[in-house]
Amino acid sequence: MADRGERVGFVGLGMMGGPMVRRLRAAGHDVAAADADDARFAAFAGDPGVTRPASLAELGAAADVIVTMLPNGKIVRDVVLGREGANDGLAAGMKPGAVVVDMSSSSPVGTRVLGPELAARGLGLVDAPVSGGVKRAVDGTLTIMVGGDTADVERVRPILAAMGRQVFHTGGLGTGHAMKALTNYLSAAGLLAAGEAFLMGKKFGLAPETMVDIWNVSTGRNNATEVKFKPFIIPRTWAAGFSLGLMVKDLKTALEVGEAAGEPAEFARACTGIWAAAEARLGPGVDHTEIVRYLEEIAAEDRD
Repeated sequence: MADRGERVGFVGLGMMGGPMVRRLRAAGHDVAAADADDARFAAFAGDPGVTRPASLAELGAAADVIVTMLPNGKIVRDVVLGREGANDGLAAGMKPGAVVVDMSSSSPVGTRVLGPELAARGLGLVDAPVSGGVKRAVDGTLTIMVGGDTADVERVRPILAAMGRQVFHTGGLGTGHAMKALTNYLSAAGLLAAGEAFLMGKKFGLAPETMVDIWNVSTGRNNATEVKFKPFIIPRTWAAGFSLGLMVKDLKTALEVGEAAGEPAEFARACTGIWAAAEARLGPGVDHTEIVRYLEEIAAEDRD
């Protein structure tokens, strides 16, 4: 039984969403779930606490709080409001007072447009994107950044606490999504800088593992040096679990935040340009750690 008697819905059972639903189940929440990929329900076969309503509207009617964990804000909008003119989304079945919790990495600008549209129907919206990746989704230690009305945030906090160790209320609607975009910008910039330093050091004769060990006990330490180089970049497994295309999407969202704030964000633009070039060359589906492989390739071309 969910805290406060809230019935929970969840849309999006991908690499992050699936483990998050399992954390909700471990905390005692029954979940009405939806996903466009039928195969993703196999992981919940035999679990009577995970049900699958026949439509998004039926899921909306079955839940008081509905979590979305989807690739981008446009998809979230379509899922919540339905296809244009069709009225076949979650909102078609949701009762006044119900709340949507968008945990996707959506555009904060789009979130601030969607919020008033839902409010006009008597529905709430909270943006609550996460940081920590698949590993922390599995063990329930995600960091969650929450934007929205204080009453709505406190209402859904027990549900969020089942999925994350740290839940921060960042301010009004859209601030959670803005915080996530800026966080991923810092992550992307750190990986890019570390990748360039890594390649320079190797060519100068430094051992890869030695460089990483020194960075991790010095001022050069960042998330990439701590958790990405030894398992994914040095052995060239390229399997951190987050795509290059999604990183580029988040970087472009960070630029939207800069534009909305009136900031030129020159370094963010340069960083986004390099990542976008890597996506154009390698494809959006490769792991984001392959940005280092892209740097290797363009360096080799420069020497030719």
